[in-house]
Amino acid sequence: MGERALRGTRLGATSYENDRNTDLAPRQEVSYTCPKGHLTTVPLAVEAEIPTTWECRSCGSPALRVDAEQPQQKKAKPPRTHWDMLLERRSIEDLEEVLNERLAILREQRRKSA
Repeated sequence: MGERALRGTRLGATSYENDRNTDLAPRQEVSYTCPKGHLTTVPLAVEAEIPTTWECRSCGSPALRVDAEQPQQKKAKPPRTHWDMLLERRSIEDLEEVLNERLAILREQRRKSA
């Protein structure tokens, strides 16, 4: 009889316990809004650490907690350009000297070819 009672059921996929006579953990609802204006409400346990951001269920973008402040932006270093790296290695006077030397070489080549 035991085999027949479980025939056709998906073992492990469905719980056969009921919620009667059990105390659930105390819960709180936390609301999040995404930049597109979608409101997402998530039930969390009272003891749980509440995250400041949550993924929006509608669009998937990061949503900010309604009563939280904007997270501090990390200070990012500005990208270094080739000019910045060149100035780290040489001074303006050195660069002007190299430029004049190269211009002199080019002028000499033009004179020879003309």
